[in-house]
Amino acid sequence: MALRIGQMPAQRKAAFPPSVDAGTRLLILGSLPGDASIRQGEYYAHRGNAFWALVGDVLGEDLRSAPYAMKLKRLRARGIGLWDVIESADRDGSLDSSIRGAELRDLSAFISRLPNLRAIAFNGKTAALHGRRQLGERSDLVMIDLPSSSGAYASLSRDAKRQAWSALAPYIDPT
Repeated sequence: MALRIGQMPAQRKAAFPPSVDAGTRLLILGSLPGDASIRQGEYYAHRGNAFWALVGDVLGEDLRSAPYAMKLKRLRARGIGLWDVIESADRDGSLDSSIRGAELRDLSAFISRLPNLRAIAFNGKTAALHGRRQLGERSDLVMIDLPSSSGAYASLSRDAKRQAWSALAPYIDPT
């Protein structure tokens, strides 16, 4: 793709390591962290992203104002892991539609190391597209397509997103 005058080439962006442990029952897969998340080194760091509010609603906990380490600790305590389907990609900005040259994760090998995994949830269409393509149909796991928690996905209201995300509840450790 040719660059226009004054246009900078897309930057190669890399994802974070997984946040999982042996007790992970539900794995939420995003596509690739956005610029705000990359700058802060935290999943779903952009203030317009509703991830922490949505997953907090499912847990019955307010995670939005908690320190990042506590957010991850609370997710792991309830059997929830986080990761992304894309290892790295060229992308100008944070939109999934700008992703080019994606290097995908080896999801099958990864999930084989999670003995308690019962469900995988895809946060948005890009995550679902790449994740489902890799994993195929599986009888041993429930796969759930979620509307993106990104503020850029405004086709659904926060309430409609909250309702869709409530499908995660059966796969969360109640303790």
